[in-house]
Amino acid sequence: MDSPAPHHAMSSLALPGIADACFALGHAVWWLTVHWYVPLALALTGWALWEVITRRAAARASRQRCVLRLTPAPYFDPDEERVLRQGLKLLQAANALPWWAPKRSRTVRIRMRSDENHPLSYRLEGPAGAEKFLRTSGFGHAVTICGPDPDARVPVDAREFEVRGEMVLRGNPAAYLREVPLQPDPLQPIVDAISALKTQLGDLVEVCVDLQPAPRLPLRLQRLQMIQRARGVEQRETAAASRWMRRDVAAAADSLRTLAQGRQQQAAPLVVPQVRRIDRDKALGKLADDTALARVQILIRCASDREGRARALLSQVQGGFQVFAHEARLAPRGLRLLAWWWGPDHWPFTTSWQRRWDRGQCRPPRANLARLTELAGLLKPPTRHCTLPLLPAQLPTFEHGNPALLLQGAVVEADGTRRLVATFEEETLFETGVGKAGGGKTERALAQAIAHAHAGGGLLYMDPHRDSWDRAAPYLAHPMLIPRIQLIDLTPGSDVSPVGAWNLLDMSHGRPRHDVAASVIDGLAAGMHWDDASTPRGLTILTACVQALTALNQQLCRDGRSELQATVFHIRALLTDHHFRAKVLAAVHDTLVEEVASWWSTVFPTLSPDAFGIILNPLARLADNPVYLAFLGQPVSHFDLRTAMDTRRVVWICTAGNGPTDRLLSSLIAHELLRAGRSRRNVAPADRVAFRAYLDELITIAGTAPESLAAMFEDLRKFRVRIHGMTQALGRLPQPVRDGLLQNSSSLATTTGIRKVISVLTDEWGNTPSPEQVIALPRYQHYASFTIHGQRVGPLRLHGPHLDDDFAHLQRAAAIPALVTRAHQAAGSRPLHEQATRASTQLARLRAALPEPTPLNLTKGSYRS
Repeated sequence: MDSPAPHHAMSSLALPGIADACFALGHAVWWLTVHWYVPLALALTGWALWEVITRRAAARASRQRCVLRLTPAPYFDPDEERVLRQGLKLLQAANALPWWAPKRSRTVRIRMRSDENHPLSYRLEGPAGAEKFLRTSGFGHAVTICGPDPDARVPVDAREFEVRGEMVLRGNPAAYLREVPLQPDPLQPIVDAISALKTQLGDLVEVCVDLQPAPRLPLRLQRLQMIQRARGVEQRETAAASRWMRRDVAAAADSLRTLAQGRQQQAAPLVVPQVRRIDRDKALGKLADDTALARVQILIRCASDREGRARALLSQVQGGFQVFAHEARLAPRGLRLLAWWWGPDHWPFTTSWQRRWDRGQCRPPRANLARLTELAGLLKPPTRHCTLPLLPAQLPTFEHGNPALLLQGAVVEADGTRRLVATFEEETLFETGVGKAGGGKTERALAQAIAHAHAGGGLLYMDPHRDSWDRAAPYLAHPMLIPRIQLIDLTPGSDVSPVGAWNLLDMSHGRPRHDVAASVIDGLAAGMHWDDASTPRGLTILTACVQALTALNQQLCRDGRSELQATVFHIRALLTDHHFRAKVLAAVHDTLVEEVASWWSTVFPTLSPDAFGIILNPLARLADNPVYLAFLGQPVSHFDLRTAMDTRRVVWICTAGNGPTDRLLSSLIAHELLRAGRSRRNVAPADRVAFRAYLDELITIAGTAPESLAAMFEDLRKFRVRIHGMTQALGRLPQPVRDGLLQNSSSLATTTGIRKVISVLTDEWGNTPSPEQVIALPRYQHYASFTIHGQRVGPLRLHGPHLDDDFAHLQRAAAIPALVTRAHQAAGSRPLHEQATRASTQLARLRAALPEPTPLNLTKGSYRS
């Protein structure tokens, strides 16, 4: 049997060792208690060293970042699934960094910027390795992704005043933000906040939303704490319920009924409330799982050159985030002590805020966790349902006297100020104005024409009512403008009223004979709806007559007798007066082409008098009108649109009405505009002077010359001739004209009207605005779309310019008589009775001036006895 001595010896040896260890441990605790500052200093040193290493590593990882600009299409309207996929792609891109990169640098930034160039630009910034993820948008072709934004490097510190802000989540960390629907756009409250931005004061607003995947370890610790907190709350509630139940049982035992039954001595039964099981999903809320969970940081910077504006903008933008408030909310980070606010603009938070802003690092409070569905409104650019403010960079501010700008209307800013807006003259090629009578489309065209004239531009204004001239005259009566203005008034009130002079066959300006002949033939044929298929014989006869008379006029001008030139009315005499025809053919026989001369000698004698009626009837109707006879029957023409184009003249034509004869004359003028524009082929493109034509009541012209009008919208752009057409209803225009208007117009505008009329334009705009919105427009307001820098802007709701208000400084009523006199003189106008008498006697003077044909010429020429 072994002796127990060895065991006793070992126990005795172990006791001193344990005692020594306990003594050493106690001594160490006592030393640490006395010298507590040593471990604290070591801990702080280690933390500082780790922070320095982490900051440098994060700065190195954040040094190379890609910047992409997202530009939504006007029809951009994503659904929730596309927005969620875009958010998941952003979280995936945030981790495109080396393994050593700290967590704070693993972020993707959404930068929304509003400045003098963009109402709300939307950019994505992330690690350089994340570019392939960021370029692949979940929105498809509805969003254009461009390379580095040149505005990304614009120094905002150039502003004199700058304030900073940060939004953090307040409330229960497990509670949800409000899931704002995508229609209307969740960005609209923020856009409304920045709508008061004044670019001329240097206002600028930037909102940066930094996203990164939720960190796993901190998230697990947070979940554990929330579960423990929920259990503690449940235990306290159970204990409180147990106490109240015991009190209720005791109270019941002491009731009078129990005393009456003699049961006072019975003990109260033990009541144990049932402990409820913790609902994990309810306790954790949005933190229950990691799917689509992101850590979010929202930084705001506002700047301005005016003190106080930056602070006001910051408050407005912060208020725009209230749209996300629900069980949780986004609130400004900081502390308020009475009237003093301590936030990111104050020490020591400014340094941390600036470092995160400059380097794109994410270090929000631990509670800043949210689902992507809660942040859906921030994960996409503005949609078609978002109404962005209109900046001068998008639609320039109109400046009186600036030839590069074309007045379009006025917008009312968020602060109630009224700003005249304009488009660029070089980009505004064709314009279409639609709307009911008295809605303001003519007033808008007049204001634009007057402003263009004062800026030195040339123009033609065709008015079928003459009211426009009386309205515009007080604003055109300026010494610098009067020498450039020509007035052709075809609505004289008496025989002494002046009427202009236009000879369609005038050869005194040196134009090629074939050009003049083709212009007259095409103009008359278009006005009478002739073509080679329906009226070949009428075209043949008209062509032969015009060729003979233009050859005669060319000879007269060469001989210095331009005052004896034939006019278009002499076509009747050429066809019906054999003696006059013989004189003309004998005089021009040597200058006519052999085929034309042969036609007069061989074909013409075979024609019956009935073949001439198709030509004689419209000319007789023109001659029966004394105004048109006086206007078209003068030998020397003072109406030359080609010269007006090249010399920047202002030509105002007041036509008489909408009858068949009136429309024929309007068609001739319109075709002359087309002819004059096409004749600029012989001028280098750089030397062509821009010229604008305002055609009121397009139906007057389009009814007789639809092909000419359609050709204007197709061809005249090349020759720097711009057309502004106005009509009450596009549906009344011929289909080729309507198609040309809608296809080529740089500007479309409509005032109020009936649904059937305005729906043509609202359909082109995608029913934004709707026909109901257009119908509700008050007078002198309109919706319009424009072309700026090659992109469509609008449709926008504008206030029409009003001459009495916006051009009051240009009114010169006292100078109207001098203007009218000079404008009539420039158009070669004389009293109506004088012009009519001269036109009616022109044939006799021409017949007397022509020599009698010789027998040889009689045999060569051909006339019918």
